[in-house]
Amino acid sequence: MLISPAYAQAAGGGGDIFSAILPLVLIFAVFYFLLIRPQQKKMKEHRSMVENVRRGDTVVTGGGIIGRVTKVKDEATIQVEISENVRIDVIKGTLTEVRTKSQPADGSAPAAATQQKGGIFGMFGSKK
Repeated sequence: MLISPAYAQAAGGGGDIFSAILPLVLIFAVFYFLLIRPQQKKMKEHRSMVENVRRGDTVVTGGGIIGRVTKVKDEATIQVEISENVRIDVIKGTLTEVRTKSQPADGSAPAAATQQKGGIFGMFGSKK
């Protein structure tokens, strides 16, 4: 006959377990270094920023409201003055940015306030 008989191939069950798990481990490593680790670092920085908010700091809330902290009520709530004699209570976790840090109680300047600001011109030593 013209058609030759087809024989079943042997099942490939004898493969190496290491070669089967290696791609999964590599995918997890890539996800960890590109997604998980940077997100954890960002969360840690945000938690530190929120814990260090003090009276006199200029803050930005999640809704885009900019104001000056007038009172730290408790560990979760602060009072922010958004206009003259207009004060609102804000949950600390909703803060997205602390723009201006107030002076510490001992009178020494914070590290960010002592740096010269000048954008790209400050890098090269020229003035605006």
